Amino acid sequence: MNNLEENAKGKENIGTVQAKGILERALENAVWKIGRWASKADKKVGRIYSKKEALRLFGVPQFTEIKGNCLCNEGIEEWFKLIATTGAVQYNNAGAYLIVGTGSGAADPTDNQATFTSGVTKVMEATYPQVAAAADHKCTWKSSYGSAEANQVWAEFGLLNHATTGKLANRKVSAQGTKAAGQTWELTLEITLT
Repeated sequence: MNNLEENAKGKENIGTVQAKGILERALENAVWKIGRWASKADKKVGRIYSKKEALRLFGVPQFTEIKGNCLCNEGIEEWFKLIATTGAVQYNNAGAYLIVGTGSGAADPTDNQATFTSGVTKVMEATYPQVAAAADHKCTWKSSYGSAEANQVWAEFGLLNHATTGKLANRKVSAQGTKAAGQTWELTLEITLT
């Protein structure tokens, strides 16, 4: 019989790891959408134009989507006041307004309503804002600009909680064509938090 000798060496590392702080982060994802119609009647029936026709009518596609924006300091403060119930104006159907302007200056956290060049505010559509199911973490605001409203370059966009003295929640700068008299354009803002 052969004697077999086994040698094993091992090292066990036992210790404790100090718990590290948990980093929580919220990401704000904004999507701006613009729908364009040559008339109120066309919007009512949901007319879809060919690409060529849309470019002739609007100078841009009928539907565009713009991602991102700059959150504004005064809007963030207003949101925290709403959460803490310390007296703020809601961005609800009675108080929320979308604003469209002609300015092209870069968005900045210090922006406010006065930052907009030729800013035109518009109240919410009847059923907006809409809050999605809890799992979606999304709120949507929508305004429709009729034949005699905001007939100008559309280059900057924002959300306010009052028509003239509102706190600006955010601002996006993006050249989106020129609205002509008689046309109806619809502006939608979707904000998702993750």
